[in-house]
Amino acid sequence: EQAEVTAVLEEADVTVLEGAGTVLDIGGVRVGVAGTKGFGGGFAGRSGGEFGEPQMKEFIRYSRRCAESLRRSLDELKESGCAARVALTHFAPVPDTLAGEPPEIFPFLGSYLLAEAMDRSGADLAVHGHAHLGTEHGMTSGGVRVRNVAQPVIGRAFAVYHLPVRAAAGSATDQVPVAAE
Repeated sequence: EQAEVTAVLEEADVTVLEGAGTVLDIGGVRVGVAGTKGFGGGFAGRSGGEFGEPQMKEFIRYSRRCAESLRRSLDELKESGCAARVALTHFAPVPDTLAGEPPEIFPFLGSYLLAEAMDRSGADLAVHGHAHLGTEHGMTSGGVRVRNVAQPVIGRAFAVYHLPVRAAAGSATDQVPVAAE
């Protein structure tokens, strides 16, 4: 009942980021957050492809559409002049944060396509859940820090991460704390 749940959340003034972004003012700093649920498919060297049965093709195409919507949202946030950008997903963009999960289910816990979108568009931090037996810290091949914030992983209700903030003309680079739940 995804559409119905989304409608209820939006009626309660919750911003749902499925293929969209939003800009927050945190202590006078514009922080952009782009989100998608994402999907599975696996990681480089061990991933599904768009071949074979129609169901498999659609599985991977859906993952590709989610990653593309994330990339577009991150690009829009970049163009809007955000000082920091966060990629928010449910599924993992890297296998690093899945360590502790059975390797056989990695393809169902995330997709490298999400990491590619983050690397191309320049996210400063990636935050995901879904992998309850995973590990907190990871990184994309392009250097984006990835955090698995599933409550069983971080062991508390939320975590605070500090993001580097791009300096405005004539000012020093600073950091802004972002809480993830």
